Amino acid sequence: MTEIPRYIGIDIGKRKCRACIMDEKGLVLDEFDFENNRRCIDEIAVKLSTDDRVVMESTGNLWLNLYDSLERNAIQCTLANPIKTKAIASAKIKSDKIDAKILAHLLRSNLVAESYVPDLQTRQMRSLVRHRASLVRTRSQMKNKVHAAIDKYGLQPKFSDIFGKAGTEWLSGLDLGPVDKMILDNYLKMIQEIGQRISAVDQQITAIACKDEYVRLLMSMTGIDVYTALLIRSEICDITRFENYKKLVAWAGLAPSLYQSSNTLYTGRITKQGSRMLRWVMVEAARTAVNHDEKMKAFYTRIASRKGDQKAVVAVANKMLKIIWVVLTRREPYQSRNESLYNKKLNRLE
Repeated sequence: MTEIPRYIGIDIGKRKCRACIMDEKGLVLDEFDFENNRRCIDEIAVKLSTDDRVVMESTGNLWLNLYDSLERNAIQCTLANPIKTKAIASAKIKSDKIDAKILAHLLRSNLVAESYVPDLQTRQMRSLVRHRASLVRTRSQMKNKVHAAIDKYGLQPKFSDIFGKAGTEWLSGLDLGPVDKMILDNYLKMIQEIGQRISAVDQQITAIACKDEYVRLLMSMTGIDVYTALLIRSEICDITRFENYKKLVAWAGLAPSLYQSSNTLYTGRITKQGSRMLRWVMVEAARTAVNHDEKMKAFYTRIASRKGDQKAVVAVANKMLKIIWVVLTRREPYQSRNESLYNKKLNRLE
């Protein structure tokens, strides 16, 4: 016998969550708080029925444990887009705060603006590549501190790579004050340790990438290596959720903003709304592509002569993402690929 479905809105907080259980007529059956930890979350999940429907907002990573627990218990869960859901709530319910009760009302009325949730494997893949990006940022910060330390003494290194073998030996042998020497040595040790951790992560990334069709296709494009390909793949997830390349470009925040006045349409800066990581990695890939891909270089030069370097690079990133949509949709490598370079990339996956 099928149970009557209940609609449960959950307002997620860092330490506490607020739940509101509502019936199909909008009558509040129960409201309660629970701790945002695995024990309390699992206790809530087992009390719910598979006929129940749950909605929560996409707030950082706070929703992940709850969503995973509900998913394991086969409970239908919707992740609400905070910006769009707030706009709908303001229009329909006249409230600025999206709390548990309002979320339950929106779910009951089928008015939730849903966010896409990738499968568990893709979420783990995404966490791995983002972790690597975080390690690289931390290492860059340490390297900048090393540069600041030697600038303090007006020292000029004679190495193209100050953090290579010869450069590191030179840094280790510098005669600085006792405190500055200790600080510099600590920075060098941290840089070395972070480098080792990045290498360990890279091994896992390669192990995952070699089994992924999307990664192999993405690597056919100049400017996209193993790590970049896996990052793009983990952000896009399933290309079929974008019905055309315009949807993908807009989701990455690389589409120009539009302003309309009467019969005149103006284009402005890119929206920067959507996947920040995908936008960042596409710009990085574009900077590499313009130096090694004649087609991209010609496109960049044409735009840069009129609008400057930064806008030209963003335009290349936009163009590359359009090509990526075609490559993944058709499941065919990039037509203008460098075959020799592509084969070298593929060999690194073996």
